[in-house]
Amino acid sequence: MSSELLAPLDLAFWHLETPDHPMHLGALARFDPGPGESGGPGGPDGLLDLLAERAAAIPRLRMRVRDVLLPVGGAAWSVDKTFDVHRHVRHLRLPNGAASGGFTAEATRLAGELMERPLERGRPPWEMYLLTGAPGGPFAVLVKLHHALADGMRAVAIGAGIFDQIAGARPPGRRRPRPVPPRSWLPGPLHVAGAARGRIEELGRALGVGASVVRASRLDPRGTPALTAGSSGTRRLATADLDLEEVRRVRRVTGGTANDVLLAVTTGALRHWMLERGEPLPTADPRALVPVSRRRPGGAPGPGNTFSAYLLDLPLSDPDPLGRLDSVRRGMDRNKAAGPTRGAGAVAVLADQLPPLAHRFGAPLAQGAARMLFDVLVTNVPLPRSTLSLGGCPLRALHPMAPLARGQALAVAMSPYGGRVHVGLVADGKAVPDVDRLAAAIHDELAELVKATDGPG
Repeated sequence: MSSELLAPLDLAFWHLETPDHPMHLGALARFDPGPGESGGPGGPDGLLDLLAERAAAIPRLRMRVRDVLLPVGGAAWSVDKTFDVHRHVRHLRLPNGAASGGFTAEATRLAGELMERPLERGRPPWEMYLLTGAPGGPFAVLVKLHHALADGMRAVAIGAGIFDQIAGARPPGRRRPRPVPPRSWLPGPLHVAGAARGRIEELGRALGVGASVVRASRLDPRGTPALTAGSSGTRRLATADLDLEEVRRVRRVTGGTANDVLLAVTTGALRHWMLERGEPLPTADPRALVPVSRRRPGGAPGPGNTFSAYLLDLPLSDPDPLGRLDSVRRGMDRNKAAGPTRGAGAVAVLADQLPPLAHRFGAPLAQGAARMLFDVLVTNVPLPRSTLSLGGCPLRALHPMAPLARGQALAVAMSPYGGRVHVGLVADGKAVPDVDRLAAAIHDELAELVKATDGPG
């Protein structure tokens, strides 16, 4: 993999980034200490060396973005010939008071500060931070990957390379790249005709998707006040851990999917959070953008972003938790029946149909469009089902983190692992300084749903 053009959607994410709105996603992984006084393989220094070794062995993490002459406005991934993994993997010690009791809160606070910082664009766009507290205590790893480098599923495939179970299964040596047949600068008439026919078909698809996006967009761009924000550039993180069996118990009683239940839990938590703040509920229910992968089940993750999204009205106005869940389930059923290329959520599909030059010069316009499409991002990122560890230290939790679009104050990401659903909340620090209260409301809402489905007595 010496050079590879950025896919259109990857190029869109690359150009959408601004200093106040970095377009990286991430994850905060918490580990229990391993055996021995150091709590890991050789203490923090040994863990840092292990992280660096495993990150350096992932070919994708050696790639940086460079501009190209053709196609006009395009860019390509190319191997960074000056790659030094130690520029990307760093160790930060938390204050001495961050022992096992306060470690999670302190690590989450620091991770929020680190997520504010854009990645350096001249290097491979990723970073990892080893966060340690008291000697022999728990530790965490914060992973930051630019959205141009990976979507949620691809990020999991890349990030999983640091774990013992995946690194140990990696075959030794490097695979040789498959030879690419030479391309003529003067293609034959059949090639020209085929390319022209392909472009016409692509244009037709783009027009159809674009019309669907326009029809589903809101004329009023103000959105939900509690979920909108200016460009403060600050980030606050909060986490929640839910019992996966409780989620499944609700699903078994009410039908639908576990993701429907989690969307309803998010809806109810937003309702309680707004009411606790003393804010009136919005006159129109807020919209969630719910990403959906367009990869084939069981297929390889592939190099670029491959997803669309559904739009879902979150029924905050309904005071009944079961009523909210029923509305969410019916809304998601309608989305699935229509398919991922219909509705404003298909803007990601539309981006895949646009030429590179449109992304380069259209980014300033697109940055303000998110508010017209949705109010909050809610995504579910699947993790490997097997038990994971780093240097023999078991993974306790992995909280995913999604980027914030311009004008929006909150993104919610969830990952099931180890019998729990780990929720990561990324908020604009100025607009949502009380994101911890929203995390607590997520716990309360699941408890309400469980109580409602268990019935009286």
